[in-house]
Amino acid sequence: MADVELIPGGSLQTKTPEEGRQLAMKLARMIIKVTQPDADERNRQREIYSTEPSMMIALGQTVAIEFATIAAANDYWK
Repeated sequence: MADVELIPGGSLQTKTPEEGRQLAMKLARMIIKVTQPDADERNRQREIYSTEPSMMIALGQTVAIEFATIAAANDYWK
């Protein structure tokens, strides 16, 4: 995991809320990749969670938490 950059560019600063949301989605994807580094296994599991509503809701919650963190780091783009 040492070679994985968990905060791209070393900062949560973004110019706009839209960029912040995109970063939140990227960070959520990175969580999955770090948790399950085997690409074949991730692809196999994607078939499972993509049809399971509760797992999709959990993914949305993960992105929301990441976005809240990024928004706070950007002083809510005031």
